[in-house]
Amino acid sequence: MKELKVISLENGVILSENLVKGSILPRTSAELERDVLIQNDTIVEGAVYARKLEIQNGDVEILGAVFTKLEFHISNNAKGDIILRKTVATSDSLVSYARDCRPMFMADINGKTVKLCNAFVAGSIFADEVILEDCIVLGGVFATAKLTMKDCIVGTFNAKNVAVSGDIKLLLPSAFSGEEMQVTSEARLFNLSLADLGALYKGTPEMENTGIIEMNTYSDEQESQLFEGDEKVLVHCYSVVGKVLAADLVNLDKLRNHFLIGATALGSQLLKTYDLGVDANGELCEIIPEKVADFFFNLLHGKIQVRTLEGSFSIQEIAQRLS
Repeated sequence: MKELKVISLENGVILSENLVKGSILPRTSAELERDVLIQNDTIVEGAVYARKLEIQNGDVEILGAVFTKLEFHISNNAKGDIILRKTVATSDSLVSYARDCRPMFMADINGKTVKLCNAFVAGSIFADEVILEDCIVLGGVFATAKLTMKDCIVGTFNAKNVAVSGDIKLLLPSAFSGEEMQVTSEARLFNLSLADLGALYKGTPEMENTGIIEMNTYSDEQESQLFEGDEKVLVHCYSVVGKVLAADLVNLDKLRNHFLIGATALGSQLLKTYDLGVDANGELCEIIPEKVADFFFNLLHGKIQVRTLEGSFSIQEIAQRLS
C-alpha cells in the first residue's frame, strides 16, 4: 500500500492501494470541483471533500467526515468492506445498491436523497427522500418528503409519506408519519423495544416478559394534531407504549438495549471498548461495531430468533404493580 501525505490535484484524485496520511480537502478554488475515485484497498485517515465521490471496490476505510457537493456513489459491483467512521453529508444524493458488500456508516448521514441496500448505519439518516432495503439503522430515519422501506430494522422513523413492505422492525416504542402509512399486503411491523437484545447479543437466555411484539398498523395507530401558530399538522403515530410499557412488565435498565445501541453509535468517539459482561461461553462480550452489525443482520434475516411477546395487559395487573 503506497503512502500519500499530501494530495493536491485540480483535475481529480484516483486512489488504489493507497494509505492517505491526512485529509483530501481543497486548497484552491479549482479543487472545489475535484472528483475523487477510490478504486480499491484504500485507507484515508482524515476527512474527504469532493464534487463527486465514487467507491468502486473495497476494502475502503475513511476515518474522517465526508462531504460531497453532488453525489456519493458506491458501485453496484463493489465487494469487500467499506467503512466510514464519521458523518457523511452530501448536497445531492448518496446511493449504494451493492449486495456483495456491506457499507458501514458509523455516524449520521445527511443528504437530499439517500438510497441504501444492505447497509449498516450506526447513527441516523436525515434527507428529503430515503429508500432503504435490507438495511439496519440504529438511530432514526427522518425524511421531509418520502420514506420507503423493505425488510429493515430501524430505531424509529418520521416522514411525511411512508411506504413499507416486507418485515420492518423498530428498536424504539414509537414511529411517526404525516400521512397514513402505505402498507403492502405482505408487510409486517414489529417492535423490539422490549426484546432482550443484550442477552441475544451474548447468546444467553432472554429475561422473562421480554420479546418481540407484532404491531397492527391499524389498531396500533393513533392520530394526533400538532399546532405551530395557526397551522395545524396531523401526525400518525405507530406505538406499543400503551400496550406494554404502561404495565411495567420488565425492568428496562436490565435489558441494556440503549447501552448496546448507544455504545455502537458512539464507537468512533469513545476512548475505550465497552462490554456487556460474559457471553454464553464465559468470555468477555465486547461491543464491537462490526460484531453488532452482524448481530442485527442475523436478527433481520431470522438467524437469531426472538421470543414473541403478546403485548397485552390487564387493568388488574397494573393495579397490583402500583399497589
